[in-house]
Amino acid sequence: MPRSFPHLRQDAAASLVVFLVALPLCLGVAVASGVPAELGLITGIVGGIVTGLMRGSSLQVSGPAAGLTVLVLEAVRAFGLPALGVIVLAAGVLQIGMGLLRWGRWFRAISLSVVEGMLAGIGLVIVAGQIYAATGLTAPHSGIDKLTTLPGALIEALGSRTALAALAVGAGTVLVVVGWKRMPGRARAVPGALVAVLLAALATALLDLPVETVRVSGVLEAVQLPGADALASLADPALLGTVLAFALIASAESLFSAAAVDRLHPGPRTDYDKELMAQGAGNTLCGLLGALPLTAVIVRSSANVEAGARTKASRVLHGVWLLLFVALLPAVLAYIPLAALAGILVHAGWKLIPFAGVRRLWNHDRGEALVLVATATAIVAVGMFEGVLIGVVLSVAKAAWDASHLRIEQSEDGHDTIRVRVQGTVTFLRLPQILDSLEALPGDRRVVLDLSGIHHLDHACRAALESWAERHSGSESVVVRSDTPPHRRSVLAAERGRKAL
Repeated sequence: MPRSFPHLRQDAAASLVVFLVALPLCLGVAVASGVPAELGLITGIVGGIVTGLMRGSSLQVSGPAAGLTVLVLEAVRAFGLPALGVIVLAAGVLQIGMGLLRWGRWFRAISLSVVEGMLAGIGLVIVAGQIYAATGLTAPHSGIDKLTTLPGALIEALGSRTALAALAVGAGTVLVVVGWKRMPGRARAVPGALVAVLLAALATALLDLPVETVRVSGVLEAVQLPGADALASLADPALLGTVLAFALIASAESLFSAAAVDRLHPGPRTDYDKELMAQGAGNTLCGLLGALPLTAVIVRSSANVEAGARTKASRVLHGVWLLLFVALLPAVLAYIPLAALAGILVHAGWKLIPFAGVRRLWNHDRGEALVLVATATAIVAVGMFEGVLIGVVLSVAKAAWDASHLRIEQSEDGHDTIRVRVQGTVTFLRLPQILDSLEALPGDRRVVLDLSGIHHLDHACRAALESWAERHSGSESVVVRSDTPPHRRSVLAAERGRKAL
């Protein structure tokens, strides 16, 4: 083994696993986005070879992502397929600029509730839209219509042999993907999505099912270099808004994915600014080729880590395998049922909905849970970009509320002791509320005043609490304390007439 590639064996094995995971996803995302299937493969190749060679995150794998299908579908519908390349190209250049300005780290400041809400909204729209695709029916344009008219569409499908056959193929694909996880360890080495697609193609061919398959026109024929008319459309403010949405959402999804992947392995950590530039370079090339936008994809990335990848060679090789497949076996695509790809996307969309995250947030921070639900609802009801903006505004409003809100909780600690816990920001504006609560306490009881939940304590409140502690300690002991770290500590303690700051 050459010294320059000490882990080539592990990386080559991992790259084959990632290739098998990526192949059906590239096709499914393209079809769900309303573009030729070959464009998804082009983006997968660029994500593997070009973005994979660049510095940033060592084990993260990029390609077309389910999280952008809704945005791409809306853009193609609004501006046409030729404009897609210009949008992706401009978004890539914008990402490179943000990376050069070292803005990558700031994406980590986006509320996780907004990101999870964005993924949940996208997941709902994908699931609903792809159920229509699985039945061979045309889905409504808006996300809310996709959900509200879905029951009627399923009833309509029950009366059509063609729709029932397609629905059976799609449902069977989902069942295989879900059930494959329970297979023995050696069998699970083959990705369930690939097995499901292969079985669907085999069943369609052997049973001669009336199911539509992938249309193949050739990768070179699918490439659409941006023309002068398409470049001129950059003067359209609506198109520029879409460019901004592509850049921000793709960047946030990629960098959050990088943070998640870093927790899966002990290797080098992600350089967020360089990763942002790598994503931008990949999108710039995808735009020049008229392909789909790329982001880091957590499904491929986690598969890469679990398969034993050690260096970025695994993701580059996965792009090489995609390129070889496109060059040598393009006719195989024509045997893949569209309903099977819809089933793959239904499963992927369902996994985007963080059910466990919503329950956890509801138990610990209902405000964050409401931001998540509101973001998802807005994306379904209004649109991707507007929904994310609504989520960001709500998260900022919640942060401002938390910063200014004051909570005073009182409980019995036993042994004639009253515990008072103060949380939030304590300024002179809240002083009357605090003193009213403290002065209403019985004068003959021991009081423990806990300030560990305070973010800020100004001078006026500090002096007032010291004065109250001195008065109260005249009859019984009082302890006023804070458990915050020493460098942020604002401690008031008075016990049996002794006070220490």
